[in-house]
Parts: sequence; structure tokens; C-alpha cells
Amino acid sequence: MSATATSPQVLGRLTMTEARLFARQPSAWFFSLLFPVVLLLALGLLMPWADQPFDDRDPVLSQINGITGYTPTVLALAIGTVAYSTLPAVVVAYREKGVLRRLATTPLPASRLLTAQLLVLGATLIAAAGLAVGAGFAVLDVSLPADPLVVLLAFVLAAAASLAVGCLIAARVGSVGGATGIGMTVYFVSLFFAGVWMPLPLMPEVVQTISEWTPLGAASQALAAGWYGQAFPALELAVMAGWTVLLVPLAAKLFRWT
Repeated sequence: MSATATSPQVLGRLTMTEARLFARQPSAWFFSLLFPVVLLLALGLLMPWADQPFDDRDPVLSQINGITGYTPTVLALAIGTVAYSTLPAVVVAYREKGVLRRLATTPLPASRLLTAQLLVLGATLIAAAGLAVGAGFAVLDVSLPADPLVVLLAFVLAAAASLAVGCLIAARVGSVGGATGIGMTVYFVSLFFAGVWMPLPLMPEVVQTISEWTPLGAASQALAAGWYGQAFPALELAVMAGWTVLLVPLAAKLFRWT
């Protein structure tokens, strides 16, 4: 295999090509990039609880407003949208159309295409989080995170763990329809445990316990802990790291190129 085919310049050009293709899919980039900020702004501007104390029974949560309390959940939603909804369908579409098989006959390894796709979706996720948080600060009076480094660490681990789940779905599913169906099922179940439908602090304790062992639930709780200034979320961070370490090699082993 030629060194030129695997050079950073080639990967860069391939990534730019993937970015242009992604930009031509309005529904994909809208939900991956804009949906989190639209949701946060809609809730913050329309919901009567947005400027009320998040949880007046808790000495910490009573000091922040409702929309600040919901912001970590929106970040978890942004991660889940990219990892569970977008990634599996895109990768399986390449397999279904024979793109991965044709790449196997060229000097460019098919794995480079997957790397480029992950780079594009990772950049999209960072941009989506930045837009949501920036709009929250500028428009909705969202409070700054109490522990920014914890929030950043939680966000990185959450993205890694959730993208690993998306890669596992893409590894074996044979059709775009199947990938979309499975991905969306995982997505909506994960959103429940992330507290999208109801804030986690208001859920029964058993649901909160189950939540912290799921990738997106652990993400939501770790992000919230860093944002609110609660105890260091060691368990949640370890859970996300564990999912990543477990699923990345498993997805690589099970991945079907044709």
C-alpha cells in the first residue's frame, strides 16, 4: 500500500469531500447541527419553568434556573443525535451501495472513509454543542458551568462512548432501513435515561440508577454534575470509558465491509 494513499493530506481531502456530501443532506445536518439549539431556545423562551428554580427541594439545584438545569441534557441529546441517528445510517448506506467494497480494490483503505466520517460528525457535534451553549448564554441566561474541565471531560467521553455504540450498530446491520430503525430505537430509549422527557433529578431513584450505567444517561449525569458543581462524577466517567473500551474493538471485529 502506498504511503501517499494513507497520508494526512489524503485523509484531509477525503474528510472535506465527506463534509460536502454531508452538507447536501438537509435533514441530517439540521438534526445533527441545529436541532439542539432550536430545542433549547424553544424551551427557554416558551416554557414557564425555564426561569424558575430547577429543583427548589435541592440546595444546589434551587440556585439555578430550569433552562440551566436542562442544558446538560440538551448536550447529551446532541451527542445521541449524531451517534445513534446519523452515524449508523451513513455508514450502512456506504456498505449497501458498494462504496466500501469498491474502496477495497484501491490503494486507499476503506477504514480511511470511516475515519473521515467520524471526523466530520465529531466536528458537527462540537459545532452543535457550541451553538446550543452559546445561544443559551446569550439569549436564555444559562449559567456558566461550575466546573468547566469536568464538563469538557464528560463531553469527550460521552461522544466517544456514544459513537462507539453507533459504530457497533453500523458494524452488522445490513440495510439503511434497519440501521435507521435500530439507531432510532436506541436513540429514544437513551433519551429517556438521559432525562430528555423528564429531568433526571425528578425521576424515581431506580431510573436514575439504571441511567448512570447507560452511555447517554451517564453522559447526562456527568455533564450535569460538572455544570451544577456537584460531586466529581467518577462512576459516570468510568462507565463511559468502559463502554468505549468495550465497544470499539468489538465493532472493529464485527464490522462487515461488504
